[in-house]
Amino acid sequence: MTPRSSTRRLAIAGTAALSLVLAGCGAGAGGGGASDDAKSINVLMVGNPQMVDIEKLTKDSFTKDTGIKVNYTILPENELRDKVTQDIATKAGQYDVATIGAYEVPIWSENGWLAPLDEYADASGFDKGDLIEPIVQSLSGQDGKLYALPFYGESSFLMYRKDVFAKEGIEMPDQPTWDQVAAAAAKVDGAEPGMKGICLRGLPGWGEMFAPLTTVVNTFGGTWFTKDWQPEVDSPEFSEAVNFYVDLIKEHGEPGAAQAGFTECLNAMSQGKVAMWYDATSAAGSLEDPSVSKVAGKVGYAFAPVKETKSAGWLWTWAWAMPKTTKKADAAAEFMTWASGKDYEKLVGEKLGWARVPAGKRESTYALPEYEKAAAAFGDKTLQAIESADPTNPGVQPRPTVGVQFVAIPEFQDLGTKVSQDIAAAIAGRGTVEDALKKGQSLAEDVAKDYQ
Repeated sequence: MTPRSSTRRLAIAGTAALSLVLAGCGAGAGGGGASDDAKSINVLMVGNPQMVDIEKLTKDSFTKDTGIKVNYTILPENELRDKVTQDIATKAGQYDVATIGAYEVPIWSENGWLAPLDEYADASGFDKGDLIEPIVQSLSGQDGKLYALPFYGESSFLMYRKDVFAKEGIEMPDQPTWDQVAAAAAKVDGAEPGMKGICLRGLPGWGEMFAPLTTVVNTFGGTWFTKDWQPEVDSPEFSEAVNFYVDLIKEHGEPGAAQAGFTECLNAMSQGKVAMWYDATSAAGSLEDPSVSKVAGKVGYAFAPVKETKSAGWLWTWAWAMPKTTKKADAAAEFMTWASGKDYEKLVGEKLGWARVPAGKRESTYALPEYEKAAAAFGDKTLQAIESADPTNPGVQPRPTVGVQFVAIPEFQDLGTKVSQDIAAAIAGRGTVEDALKKGQSLAEDVAKDYQ
């Protein structure tokens, strides 16, 4: 990536953050806000199932043992991204810990917004060496220091109803192509009353729609930018991938797809309303939990579909980061090392069920007999997908930055979201893919000028 000054990046991200309209508090206990209580910390996190679980378990475990009260603010992904950018980029100091990922860490650490965590990760008992190497690399800055501790790691794969496929006489390959997936979606659409063929994210957002869609672009031979920063948003390959994705949703996808993100697709799959879903490997634990899923034991798992590449899965981790603005570093670090530690995984397994363990970050997790049994259908495939993801070379051509499902520059947050909004309009029948990508190309050209 072409070097740029931290000051320039700070200005870009800070200006973007200041323009955001802050969302209200979610289901968290404390709702954020500064606290003078030395034994109380404020944690901002995305509203995924694993985060809902930790909120349930904290009071009677972590707080009971340490005396540290945790005030959680839980938000949907898009709102979380806006809120965390607002707080950290502008140094508002409202939160002591926040969930971020592989996109933010290298940019924000270079800007000096995050506290390095090596001294805490190297402490005895945490076992940093047990962390899966690609996950560690994704959370390290350009200086080699660790700036976030992983809560769970993930790649992406295809989830499908193996009972429905068997009934329809369809055999899902371990490594399907997108053409095979489309053909299967057509055949299983309506296989059960009210069942659609597939769920794919159509909700606007660089981290919502474009997480799966950029992997489709990659394997179709497209890219956002060439290695020398030539924009390729309206290229034939990018256009073919997006048209394929949009057509598949329109023909066999979930109702209201333009407003369906990870959470909506998880609900649709777990309630038996769709026969397939391409998304994060971390979703499997919820699908296999009979207390929340009607399809537990009925789901098969295949590697991310491909076309021109050998693999297509993304690499991501929701991780705990400490803003430099916190005045409670020790308490925040105690929480983060607990939440990312081996003992917490065992707590989840014993209290909530082993399928719900926030996995994908530690090698030792996959050697636990209880987890091996609970995750028999998806555990090995998840680990293989994470270890085979290639952030350096995810497509058919060299890239200007590292990243499978994102471009690791500050401007991508705005660029990806704006393009996704126009694609969502096309999904909803209010525009065309051609017009969306034409506008996207113009936006990408503006971004590229600062890098060429």
